[in-house]
Amino acid sequence: MGQTTPTPADTLRSLIRFDTTNPPGDEGPCLDYLMSLFQARGIVCRMLGASAERPNLVVRVPGRGMAPPLLMQGHVDVVTTAAQHWTHPPFGGDVVDGWVWGRGALDMKGGVAMMVTALLRCLDQDCAPSGDVVFCCLADEETGGALGAQYLVQEHAKLFEGVRHGIGEGGASTQHIGGRQFYPIMVAEKRACRLRITLRGPGGHASRSHRGGTMARLGEMLRALDGSRLPVHVTPVAAEYVQGIYEAASEPARSRLRALLDVTRTDAVLDTMGEEASRFDPILHHTINATIVRAGEKINVIPSQATVDLDGRMLPGFEPDEFVAEVRHLVGPEPEIEILGVGPRLQPAERGQFYELLCEVIQELDRQAVTVPLLMTGATDQRHFAQLGIDGYGYLPLRLPRGFGQETVHAADERVPVAALDFGTEALFRVLQRYRA
Repeated sequence: MGQTTPTPADTLRSLIRFDTTNPPGDEGPCLDYLMSLFQARGIVCRMLGASAERPNLVVRVPGRGMAPPLLMQGHVDVVTTAAQHWTHPPFGGDVVDGWVWGRGALDMKGGVAMMVTALLRCLDQDCAPSGDVVFCCLADEETGGALGAQYLVQEHAKLFEGVRHGIGEGGASTQHIGGRQFYPIMVAEKRACRLRITLRGPGGHASRSHRGGTMARLGEMLRALDGSRLPVHVTPVAAEYVQGIYEAASEPARSRLRALLDVTRTDAVLDTMGEEASRFDPILHHTINATIVRAGEKINVIPSQATVDLDGRMLPGFEPDEFVAEVRHLVGPEPEIEILGVGPRLQPAERGQFYELLCEVIQELDRQAVTVPLLMTGATDQRHFAQLGIDGYGYLPLRLPRGFGQETVHAADERVPVAALDFGTEALFRVLQRYRA
């Protein structure tokens, strides 16, 4: 078609320079830029949104008719950089020593850049994907997706007819464990369950002595939440992840990892693992974290009520009443517990032919790679597309150097290697060429 395909790094740099901090978002100009890349190649694009200020870009790239349509989805809104101290400007898109710096480099403008570049390569090289690709570039993911993926699913479901599988964020970045290189592919997510706990007690004048009142109970409850885990649950996806790692590990790590799946030993083993425990702890337990505390209106009045809002994340297969019962056991019988909101149910994606292709491509590009299924501890827009029966996979492959992972996501100095973007783009291009019905 006479077009020169941009590199993923160049596309990412352009995307970073649009300040799409959400709130307020302002994703429109960024999406206009992406739309222009496809329109220049004769592809019909649609901007769809609940408001003109917060649109979503939907592009359908024609395929060869050898497979059902495939969903590729990613968001361009990013979280705030306020009060963070950056080495390079967060919206500069600078390239320094082979790394692209800026907000969204990992979450997830880098992933969008890889998907866009892989699709443009299909068009520019006259190598159409196996089947049509529905590419959704989304607004509002960082505040829940109500104006983005949720809107499209509820108002434009027909766009996704026939789609069985989807690719998005949440997996396939290198994890270095025990000298091996693992690529966890996200096949399931934990489900949000947000709670509010209310504590009550005697109030009074702050000039008098008070012991054991509302504030004391608040402190005791926060200490209980901080100092304890909820019970161990070994779900099938978590078991596959741990097993895939320990089978590739050597002793003594192998025995220690295997012991994680023995519920009578799990917590004791985690206590010996140091920072490494953070990979395994949240996939083997429900989690609950206090995030907002309210108590008192006046400095000289002892409050008679305190409320704590908590972010809870449930393992697959559990319901809110089971989760609340575990929290109740931890905080005791007196506090009132209210459910503020529950995320949609999300069945784990199948591990069939499509999943096997995702693994195969990574192993071709990195001969040392070990692929394992992953339970995502957070949430992605896949939970919305799953309501249409689409099996979603966190699959934005990045070959990352040892000592660097996802720690700069939502933090200062977010960055990604240029070589990792090239690696991921090639992986996505191969998937597009080879997936089948």
